Amino acid sequence: MNTPGSRRATRLTTTALGAVLTLGLVACGGSVPGEEPTTGGEDTSGAGDAVEITLSMQNPNVEAQDPATYEIVQAFMAENPDVVINVEGQTVDEHNQAMQIAAQSGTLPEIFWVYNSLATQMADEGYLADLGPLLEEDDLRSAFPESMLSGYVSDGGLQYGVPYQGLVTGFFVNTDILAEHGLEVPETFEDLLAVAEVLSAEGVTTIAKGANGTEFSVWAFLTMLNRYGYSDRIDAILAGEDSFVNEDFLRLYTHIAELADAGAFSPNVSTQDYVQAVEEYTSGNAAMLDSGVWAAGQIQESGVGAATTFWAGPTFGDGVGDQQLFMNAPSAPLVVSAQAMEDEEVADAVERFLAFYYSDAGQQILVDNDQTPVTTYEPQVGEDQTVFASVLEVINQPGWSSPEAQPDLVVSAEQSSAMYDSIYGVIQGVFTPEEALQVVQNTFE
Repeated sequence: MNTPGSRRATRLTTTALGAVLTLGLVACGGSVPGEEPTTGGEDTSGAGDAVEITLSMQNPNVEAQDPATYEIVQAFMAENPDVVINVEGQTVDEHNQAMQIAAQSGTLPEIFWVYNSLATQMADEGYLADLGPLLEEDDLRSAFPESMLSGYVSDGGLQYGVPYQGLVTGFFVNTDILAEHGLEVPETFEDLLAVAEVLSAEGVTTIAKGANGTEFSVWAFLTMLNRYGYSDRIDAILAGEDSFVNEDFLRLYTHIAELADAGAFSPNVSTQDYVQAVEEYTSGNAAMLDSGVWAAGQIQESGVGAATTFWAGPTFGDGVGDQQLFMNAPSAPLVVSAQAMEDEEVADAVERFLAFYYSDAGQQILVDNDQTPVTTYEPQVGEDQTVFASVLEVINQPGWSSPEAQPDLVVSAEQSSAMYDSIYGVIQGVFTPEEALQVVQNTFE
């Protein structure tokens, strides 16, 4: 799943090499100090003539932390006993660093997860395979909405990646808390501000959030940027022809300040982290949680699951362009080592696994684990998946659409970090809206 993690993709440098070796990580090592690696099978020592490939992910324990991916691997191997997939992983930062080291040393795993900013660089440097021919086989490309593939094409036309999972973000809402105070799920920003004012007066947190070590957890607010024209002007900002400091973005940041002044956010937003914000919501102490589909299962199993619905966030009367937006964009991609594909048997195993991953059977495994399909597959949802069903309802609203990418995934790591800091800075009262915009603009200059 798209588990929360800091976005710190860096260049393939000898500095990164030294940092990772200091941590004691081998180039493709599947474990973090103190963690046991997870594997696709119980015992691969008797694999015989089976082809072995490695899937390297951004979680130290894939079986526990990303059960959807783990279960897809198990199902694939059950149908393909001639292939053994060894599943390994590290934390996000360590994983991205390890992949950089592996690229330099020629020891990349056959398939691996990586942030798109780093994947783009690795594709340009020749480390990644072209997956275009695979997508053309059995007409696999037609299974995807075009927006799920277009972000993983290099300037030279190389299809270097395919979507790992969907990035669906917004607010989970406890309708019982709202009803208790005579409120309904808001639609506009004015509605949300009114909810915050009422709940704050009653000592109730409107939006559970945590900035401590999880400053990236501003997903719903990144979608709000799209409601102020971000997608239409970011290319010009990157080219130096426009500025992040503009009247449109200023109106959004002013609205965020208004929410803060109304007492909308967790009183300890500065000291709690994302996990604690989730606990604040699931314990019934907040009306909303800024999060994504990955939290649906945990919320369903909590005491507030029956009262929870999903909301794409407020529309803005002073916004720019289409306001009927939800976020359902591809998250970081799965990529394949170009070197690995030089071995015919390995290439065949990789191709078969990816074909299974994006088959209806593979996508249903995602759904069974409360993850939205990344293909056009129509999911079969269980009666107990009520929170997940509310997410699907939002992203299937007639007349609504998603941006092609989340705002922080089309800029550099430095620029995305500045976006996070700017939003949380306004929420915490550290920056004025004007100062916050300048913090981001400084990274473009």
